[in-house]
Amino acid sequence: MADSGKRKEKNFLVQGSILAIAGVITKIIGAVYRVPLVNILGDKGMGYYGVAFQIYAIALTLTSYSLPLAVSKLVSARVATGQYKNAYKVFRGAVLFAFLVGGSTTAIIFFGADFIASEFMAMKLSAYALKVLAPCILIVALLGVFRGFFQGNGSMVPTAVSQILEQVVNAAVSIGGAYFLLKVGMKVAEEKHVKSYGAAYAAAGGTLGTVIGALSALLFLVFIFLTYRRVLKRQIRRDRRHKSESFQKIFKLLLITIAPVLLSSTVYNLCGVVDNAMFGKIMAVQGHKESEYAALIGILSGKYDTLINVPLAISNALAASLIPSLILTVKTGSKKQVHNKIQLFARFDMMIAIPSAAAFIVLAKPLLDLLFFTENNQTAASMLQLGAVSVVFYCLSTVTNAVLQGIDKMMIPVKNAAIALGIHIVSLFVMMVAFRWGIYAVIISKIVFSASVCILNAHALREHLGYVQEQRKTFIIPVIASVIMGALAFLLHLILGLFINIQIATLITLPAAVAVYGAALVLLGGVTEGELEQMPKGRLLVKICRKVKLFR
Repeated sequence: MADSGKRKEKNFLVQGSILAIAGVITKIIGAVYRVPLVNILGDKGMGYYGVAFQIYAIALTLTSYSLPLAVSKLVSARVATGQYKNAYKVFRGAVLFAFLVGGSTTAIIFFGADFIASEFMAMKLSAYALKVLAPCILIVALLGVFRGFFQGNGSMVPTAVSQILEQVVNAAVSIGGAYFLLKVGMKVAEEKHVKSYGAAYAAAGGTLGTVIGALSALLFLVFIFLTYRRVLKRQIRRDRRHKSESFQKIFKLLLITIAPVLLSSTVYNLCGVVDNAMFGKIMAVQGHKESEYAALIGILSGKYDTLINVPLAISNALAASLIPSLILTVKTGSKKQVHNKIQLFARFDMMIAIPSAAAFIVLAKPLLDLLFFTENNQTAASMLQLGAVSVVFYCLSTVTNAVLQGIDKMMIPVKNAAIALGIHIVSLFVMMVAFRWGIYAVIISKIVFSASVCILNAHALREHLGYVQEQRKTFIIPVIASVIMGALAFLLHLILGLFINIQIATLITLPAAVAVYGAALVLLGGVTEGELEQMPKGRLLVKICRKVKLFR
């Protein structure tokens, strides 16, 4: 029995790792394809693109975001007790639910796009991109049901493969669509004598990739499901003991399971929507042109967010792998073991977040010039330097949210995020109206939001687990190592820039900075030999450190 339990645990962790790795791959693809997309759309086009995506994201959160988790939980609970008929009925009920909720939301967004874009977001030309995105709400709702069904049956592979397929297709179609529709939009702009039509049409072309990518993933999962039906029918024939559940009960269970995750996700997505809506409205009232503040929103979503999201993607994957292992430790281990588990994950998270923030402060302009070479990146660089510290807070809040969910305190992250959102709105309003800080007010308010979540989550962990985060190895040593890295990276880039191309200088400086940070971290005692072995390629890293005699 013990061996069986270990095998199940190992399989569960392997499946979870597959999903986490797929998540990181899709984020990397997402970050890479955004570079040519931003170069095609320009700052103004990215403004329309970003505004449309904020509305789409909040609609998606309210309809589809929680479906994979809810369907997975309900299906796995029935499969575990041999209720294959009811597991299949949950799937059918969820498909009907997705059609009703996703379909009605698609209709509202499509037919109300002009009103939403002009009245709520103060960017009427973003309506084109919003109309293209609208059908994707229904597609993603159905996609979530299929993914949840396979996850509930214990297989993460279909979800992982579909995620990568979705992002690859998304990348290709987004770039092609943006390029083609930019030309169409420029012709319309000439006819109507309004320059912004080129950017608006290009934004619509960019969003087309999201729709086609999701549709490709859905068709792939439908194919996998059809090949799996033979096994499913055999399972259903064997299940003669259990009473069939009503669709009414299934709908009720879906809503109960979805609610906590939906609320938490909604609050996080509202942060971006509130930023864009308040920024657009206040800038319009202060007499700025739509094209001016659309370009600033474009810089925020196209350049700032693209770079900031790279370390956040790694943090999200880390959090995804934390929950199952933490649940196991909570059930089988002592409080001390639970504390050690949280501390280890938080430390590894900060080992990535703190040097990332330092790199954004020191190499903001070179990094942006390396990726986005068609426009002036001075404003984007200032934004990135100012907002760099938010990487640390967002990464830490991601891990603490995962811990609270892992110990079954699902509503605490919701409450904390809602309080932080209230603080965020007030601070953004004051900074924009009283101080007139413009786009920099949005950046600072993001820091306020993420820091507030961190403080509130830390208080909740202390209250419910008696956990207080260790300071020296988690924060102090990584900060010192990052300062050393930042200083040497700045000097190296400055010297190289005198003799070679700036982009090449940046490409040389980045790996050198990583090496310096790693060496400083080990020399200062921020990571032990045993801990280093637990990391990916840990044995190779230990071997290298021994050769250069970094271990004390």
